[in-house]
Amino acid sequence: MTDFVEIVKMIIIGLVQGFTEPIPVSSSGHVMIASELLGVGEQGFTFAILTNTASLLAILFIYRNDIVRLAVNSIKYLKTKDKAYKSEFLFVCYIVIATIPAGVLGVLLNDVIAENVSMTTIAIMLFVTGIALWLIRNMKGKKGDGDLSVKDAFIVGLGQAVALTPGISRSGATIISSIFVGMKQDTALRFSFMMYIPISLGGVILGISDFIAEPNKAELAIPYSAAFIATLLMTYFAMKWFMGIMKHGKLAYFTYYCFIVGVLLLIFF
Repeated sequence: MTDFVEIVKMIIIGLVQGFTEPIPVSSSGHVMIASELLGVGEQGFTFAILTNTASLLAILFIYRNDIVRLAVNSIKYLKTKDKAYKSEFLFVCYIVIATIPAGVLGVLLNDVIAENVSMTTIAIMLFVTGIALWLIRNMKGKKGDGDLSVKDAFIVGLGQAVALTPGISRSGATIISSIFVGMKQDTALRFSFMMYIPISLGGVILGISDFIAEPNKAELAIPYSAAFIATLLMTYFAMKWFMGIMKHGKLAYFTYYCFIVGVLLLIFF
């Protein structure tokens, strides 16, 4: 029988993953911190796939209307070349372009990054994230969904590639990059999480074989299922909360948080 304490620990880690995935504080870094504090060590690729899938499903549900609209109108544009649908088609193209840098570097450097991460690394990267958030905290862009360019998409894509390092927040790096190139905050938020969908989906697809090959699936079924549900629910509520934060332009709060956690990591780890 699975140890009840282990199930609780997996739920806690799932909650940490779910809460930190949407907000600009690095979910990978926080999962590593939580695992260390709970004394459970690294959970491995199978656990990462499960929790990532849970977060992905929550984001897909939140943006379901936007996804359907973009897909339908892009298909209409390809069929009719009607300019009324061109902006949605280009938005999808820019998402694809922005996904390329992280996709390529993730395949090439994932093992190298994973082998060279420490609590000190996470602390330093949290400071970097905090400083970047502080620098763009009052910036008000003017670019909406239909005003983006290939250059904008590539720059934001580079931001997502930088976030492969634990401690650098993916959502933070992409939102910071989006605001830096002049996007409105609502466009920056939508573009950031539309980018998350293909990169996350790609990770899930590439990890299916590892999941199937997991030798302890039966033993891990209950704790991992509990973590999956915890991550799914927490991602949904955290994303809704963060959308409100973005609407009111309160990104500076996350600067303070990144600095505080970074200092604590340097002191106690």
